[in-house]
Amino acid sequence: MHPTEALTTMSFANFLRMTDAVGLFVFGLLILMSIVSWYFIFLKSARVIRIRTRSSRVVTTFWKTPADQAIGYLERQPDWEPFSKIALDGEFAMQHHDQLTEDRVSGTLHRAEFLDRALRSSISRETDRLETGLTFLATVGSTAPFVGLFGTVWGIFHALVRIGASGETSLDQVAGPVGEALIMTALGLAVAVPAVLGYNLLVRNNRVIIASFHAFAEDLLAYLTTGARVPSSMDHHREHRLMKKAAA
Repeated sequence: MHPTEALTTMSFANFLRMTDAVGLFVFGLLILMSIVSWYFIFLKSARVIRIRTRSSRVVTTFWKTPADQAIGYLERQPDWEPFSKIALDGEFAMQHHDQLTEDRVSGTLHRAEFLDRALRSSISRETDRLETGLTFLATVGSTAPFVGLFGTVWGIFHALVRIGASGETSLDQVAGPVGEALIMTALGLAVAVPAVLGYNLLVRNNRVIIASFHAFAEDLLAYLTTGARVPSSMDHHREHRLMKKAAA
């Protein structure tokens, strides 16, 4: 293609062909950021959907299962299911504390405090697993527009150098290369917007799940220390609705 024809023909392929290694690196970086962002968005969204779909049934079945069968039921749950892992950690912590008490090694550490520490550690672990990848999405959302802007500035610089070398300064000679360079800014925004939206959606869903972690752990702590589950206000309202439905 003749240099003058290349300047007047506007296309993204032409921009990539005419740019240098820095421009290609910026383009490749944006594509990589987009691929990884979408990977985390789909992966974490699928995990959230699976947790919210299955975990409610797991928790309900756990409370209805006899104590001698509950551990077996929890151990049969998949590795990604967090509530069963929290319950198992609480049960194993109780057994470990009882063993320490028998060996007179536990000292003054109260059983409830020991279980509370174990459950908090379990919640922290499951929360970390839930939030993996969110930092990357936040980073992409905040930096991708600037990466694209850098690619635009670099592309305009080289476009102006080529225009100056060709000796042509008419509008049709300037519009093509500059317009092509502006595509990098658009690409940066196209990478950033899904990352920001995905991050906000996942943070909101994770907040709900983490709150459920704490509520379940509190019920579990009460059950393991007193032998009876402390009913919550939600349980009271649920029972009240069932009684009204039965009376009707």
